[in-house]
Amino acid sequence: MLKHILSSSVHRLPKTVVPPLRPASVYFSPLHRVLGSLRGGRLFFCSGSGDGADAEAKVVELASGADESQTKASSAIVSTNPRPEDYLTVLALPLPHRPLFPGFYMPIYVKDPKLLAALQESRERQAPYAGAFLLKDEPGSDPSVVTGSDTDKNVYDLKGKELFNRLHEVGTLAQISSIHGDQVILIGHRRLRIAEMVSEDPLTVQVDHLKDKAFNKDDDIIKATFLEVISTLRDVLKTSSLWRDHVQTYTKHIGDFTYPRLADFGAAISGANKLQCQQVLEELDVYNRLKLTLELVKKEMEVSKIQESIAKAIEEKISGEQRRYLLNEQLKAIKKELGLETDDKTALTGKFRERIEPKREKCPPHVLQVIDEELTKLQLLEASSSEFSVTRNYLDWLTALPWGEYSDENFDVTRAQMILDEDHYGLTDVKDRILEFIAVGKLRGTSQGKIICLSGPPGVGKTSIGRSIARALNRKFFRFSVGGLADVAEIKGHRRTYIGAMPGKMVQCLKNVGTANPLVLIDEIDKLGRGHAGDPASALLELLDPEQNANFLDHYLDVPIDLSKVLFVCTANVVEMIPNPLLDRMEVVSIAGYITDEKMHIARDYLEKSTREACGIKPEQVEVTDAALLALIENYCREAGVRNLQKHIEKIYRKIALQLVRQGETIDATIASSQSIEPKNAKVDVDESGQNAIKKENLLGSSNPEQMGGTSEEDDKLQLDLPAEESPCPDNQSTDNEVAKESEEDKETETKTIEKVLIDKPNLNDYVGKPVFHADRIYDQTPTGVVMGLAWTSMGGSTLYIETTLVEEGEGKGALHVTGQLGDVMKESTQIAHTVARAILLEKEPENPFFANSKLHLHVPAGATPKDGPSAGCTMTTSLLSLALKKPVKKDLAMTGEVTLTGKILPIGGVKEKTIAARRSQVKTIVFPSANRRDFDELAPNVKEGLDVHFVDDYTQIFDLAFGDEHSQNIEK
Repeated sequence: MLKHILSSSVHRLPKTVVPPLRPASVYFSPLHRVLGSLRGGRLFFCSGSGDGADAEAKVVELASGADESQTKASSAIVSTNPRPEDYLTVLALPLPHRPLFPGFYMPIYVKDPKLLAALQESRERQAPYAGAFLLKDEPGSDPSVVTGSDTDKNVYDLKGKELFNRLHEVGTLAQISSIHGDQVILIGHRRLRIAEMVSEDPLTVQVDHLKDKAFNKDDDIIKATFLEVISTLRDVLKTSSLWRDHVQTYTKHIGDFTYPRLADFGAAISGANKLQCQQVLEELDVYNRLKLTLELVKKEMEVSKIQESIAKAIEEKISGEQRRYLLNEQLKAIKKELGLETDDKTALTGKFRERIEPKREKCPPHVLQVIDEELTKLQLLEASSSEFSVTRNYLDWLTALPWGEYSDENFDVTRAQMILDEDHYGLTDVKDRILEFIAVGKLRGTSQGKIICLSGPPGVGKTSIGRSIARALNRKFFRFSVGGLADVAEIKGHRRTYIGAMPGKMVQCLKNVGTANPLVLIDEIDKLGRGHAGDPASALLELLDPEQNANFLDHYLDVPIDLSKVLFVCTANVVEMIPNPLLDRMEVVSIAGYITDEKMHIARDYLEKSTREACGIKPEQVEVTDAALLALIENYCREAGVRNLQKHIEKIYRKIALQLVRQGETIDATIASSQSIEPKNAKVDVDESGQNAIKKENLLGSSNPEQMGGTSEEDDKLQLDLPAEESPCPDNQSTDNEVAKESEEDKETETKTIEKVLIDKPNLNDYVGKPVFHADRIYDQTPTGVVMGLAWTSMGGSTLYIETTLVEEGEGKGALHVTGQLGDVMKESTQIAHTVARAILLEKEPENPFFANSKLHLHVPAGATPKDGPSAGCTMTTSLLSLALKKPVKKDLAMTGEVTLTGKILPIGGVKEKTIAARRSQVKTIVFPSANRRDFDELAPNVKEGLDVHFVDDYTQIFDLAFGDEHSQNIEK
């Protein structure tokens, strides 16, 4: 960058130093305040030296011939009785940014108190000289990177030998012009070279005074270089007024440029970096110094051109934008006067009125009143005000909502049943509830909104059934998830006073769907969060309350909205996680897991079909057997839902697609090679009479005449042996036709060789890997002390074994130790079961002291799975009694139920899931509490088929069933 030398940052000397100005001699007043006070003698023009950070050239000083009184009166004029060349030992001053050239001025800051005191002392002893040396860069640092104030801080920290090693050898003998605080004004005199260090604190060095090498001023090369420097400076002066001022001031007060003086001047005022300037300072050959200065001045010329082009481009851009703006404003004014265009506010108002006009009859009166008030307010506001944008956005939302607009609903129950069955298999409870909703609407002639909650494990179709319900009802569908939602504003909206305020989800829903009676699916309602922004579950109370949502109030709109026609469908995995007040407002429909038969239907009729189409595979190209699907379901996808089953089917079909593509590429390559071989194998022999005989060879090397579509190998040999007159091919045309026909038949035959991919149970592992699940059933016949129970899990249901064994036996050693990562409730169940078992054993065999004298260990595998709940109470009791009686329980028996201390069996949950788990483990006999009879009766017939289910209310019934004889098992079924 060019240095702003004389016009921007002028060093102001103290008022006591500068006599009054003579206005006639002023070019730059701060500079010529000094010039006006001088009376002759030798003058020094002083220029800046910083990298854009230090103060710059501003002083011209009298070096000799002044009165002693004037020298004492001005801090810029110092007596120089001893000659500068007499100083061979000087204080060393480090210059961090640029070197000081002879005849130029530079202010520096001295932070070392000792050095500052030494400089002050030297000035008072009439020896105001010091050596100014450029500081070397730190090893490994980039000199072109500006490091800010850290550089100065490092300079001040350097002292002694460390500072000496960091100084360049060549510097400048500088006169100490003045000292103001820690600022020292230096004026360069002549070049110096450090000889050796004299003292360290403050750093004093012995120096040699350097003189320029002798040169011939009449040498043509030196003269040409000198003139080129002047010519380049002249070009720079045309683009930079700052340089022009420098040259005028320099020539006025110092004189004409000599060769050395011009070289120093050009380098000093250029924008070159410190190393380039130091190179000029160290050069004693005048010709080489001129060449270096010429290079620096040429670079300044290029920088000036770039600066000029940048300024011109910016000016053109600004002037073009201003012109375009003025023309646009004039055009707007003209159109407005002619009535061709209205202003922004009028256009906005017209747009909002046009939008609300079709809904005016259906729109509630209180909403119309708010809209009219806001439109009037909009006309009075300035378009540039913040309130204008708030009002505009508010009107945009108010007029975009579907006030009183409803979609035509479908009241055809048969059509709705067909649509629901198309998309989902099973889910009878959900479908029946939707058909009931349609039936009520048909009888009433209109429908009201409801809040239905679908609960069940992941992957059973809770979310996807929502879209099918909307299609069956012919309603618009909108879904949003509240899982992890912790901000009430997402439901109720923000206040309009907030920046970036938005309405809540329900208002956004109504705007998106365009009707006031959509089906809204609120997903994951059991995973609501709670944070500093409020409790969203409490905010949903108003939204999901049929008595309140007819006047739902959004914080942003601040007008009541009627949501009574909206059908809300919520989904949840665990109903217990939903807050009770919110759960009370919803109608819960439970969706249990699918059994194997249902999964087979879903996989065959829905998943396989959609996956095959998505992979681009035709039905005739692949066949998945029922055995393979059954093995996939039982060994890989036991989850209650079918999401994992869909992933595995997609994995199978992706591998099939890759197999088909590879097989097709192989066949294409074979056909291509056959076509390239064909011209070589069709040889024509010309005999003496000019007639042709075709030597036909097998194109693919096959000897099967049917496959190749031609004659046999013997026939070929026979034809080759015939003379030309008796050849069966009379001309080339008929032969070529036969060869082409054979080639087409070969292609068709090769295309048909793509075999149909068959997926069966033996090769299923090749597509989905090793089985993930193994049989739940550990024992074909449970041994003594082992009983099978039934448990509910998040993946549906599973069988659970209770194992009890004898640790040691002795008088009074009766105790029970339990393992299996059991929860507190389940641990309590073990104690209850132990007490009940002792009571029953005492009743059945009074003489048996087994529990009193036996230390027992009860374990529930698998040990890594956490387990809790009271429903294994009867199973634990049976396991303890089996060990005490040394008698195994009946084969294929599973049970579940909570037991009390008196032996009563209390109801449990998850009847369907436990029944499905029992069927999967091929259990034939199940024991349920009597209170769960209603739950079992509601199960589908295919779930209950083939099961012998007993309902009990007292443990003695389970005892008779598990250990009694066949003729005594008369338990109620």
